[in-house]
Amino acid sequence: MAPRTILYTGKGGVGKTSVAAATARRCAAAGLKTVVLSTDPAHSLSDALEDQLGGEPTEIAENLWGQEVQAQEQMETHWEAVGGWLGELLAERGVDRISAEELTVPPGMDELFSLLQIKRHYEEERFECVIVDCAPTGETLRLLSFPDVAKWWLEKVFPWERRLMAAARPFARGLLEVPLPDDAVFDDVERLVRNLVAMNGILRDRSTTSVRLVMNPDRMVVKESMRTFTYLNLYGYLTDAVVVNRVLPEQAGGGYFAAWREAQSEHMELVRSAFSPVPILTAPWFPREVVGPEALDELGEVLFGADDASAVLHEELSQELSSDNGSATLRLALPFAERGDIDLKKVGLEVIVRVGAQKRTIILPPAMATYATTGARFEDGALQVFFARGDDGQD
Repeated sequence: MAPRTILYTGKGGVGKTSVAAATARRCAAAGLKTVVLSTDPAHSLSDALEDQLGGEPTEIAENLWGQEVQAQEQMETHWEAVGGWLGELLAERGVDRISAEELTVPPGMDELFSLLQIKRHYEEERFECVIVDCAPTGETLRLLSFPDVAKWWLEKVFPWERRLMAAARPFARGLLEVPLPDDAVFDDVERLVRNLVAMNGILRDRSTTSVRLVMNPDRMVVKESMRTFTYLNLYGYLTDAVVVNRVLPEQAGGGYFAAWREAQSEHMELVRSAFSPVPILTAPWFPREVVGPEALDELGEVLFGADDASAVLHEELSQELSSDNGSATLRLALPFAERGDIDLKKVGLEVIVRVGAQKRTIILPPAMATYATTGARFEDGALQVFFARGDDGQD
């Protein structure tokens, strides 16, 4: 049976490692064999759990294992032939050996290899629950979108490129002063791409896999999370909850913290506007650092209460964005709305939908900056907003 897989991501410094570790401890306490793994190059999972972790799952408590994926080990497994060929190529061009080895790994590739551990745990079926502490938002998004490109490249380009290289290699030896990639290089690339395509299917299986966004109630952090939310929906990845961490308690409402708490309250309104109907889990600003079993269990209790931390907390994509040849359609589920209650406005990359007294704000991808709204339709409990490429994207 496929494991329940939960990926936590968010802007750096919002506490996603602590939230991931707390979730893992909660799942283990419920009797599920659970592994929590970090794919963030700046590992801090060992610190949160107060246990030394390595590149393989390490048992740290009953039903609980921890793992800090070592990108170098993964690259040596998946990228050895490619790295060797690129290193030789660069060395022949006068680049020193150490620099050449560093340059053989494209930016973000180490995190990409780390994410392949999800596929490994999925196939081995050793664990019932896999909790992933992902790299910060931007990097994770880029990697999650890569398999779509990889699949197209594998099907359309790779067969031709490999045949052309095979035909050109005998002539290139005498005409060029650079080594062309051999079959081992193509085998590495093809294996990596096939792994990524398979992993993409795992991540899009909404019955077992979901993403949870972690943020603080700060405007810049919430705005970035909104962009992340849009991209996740665009790629078909289910966000089943958002976690707002480090919320000031009501008793901190006076004195120095009064203005701060008031600002947080305003930002919480933006959170409710942006992510509805996805469940919003909140955690207070604890008086001490959230590390170690006791503090993590307290965080887990605050976040989930009597609920099952491993459950799929929300089952539908709350928004879907599709595009085709200069036009695009945004679909929003509004199951209890009435046609006459809906008001729509687009300002730059923000689409603002009002339903009676409630407001919903969606941030579009930057590529849609030049799109303008051309109409909207409400039927079967869903609002469809239509866009076409325009001059300034304002409406």
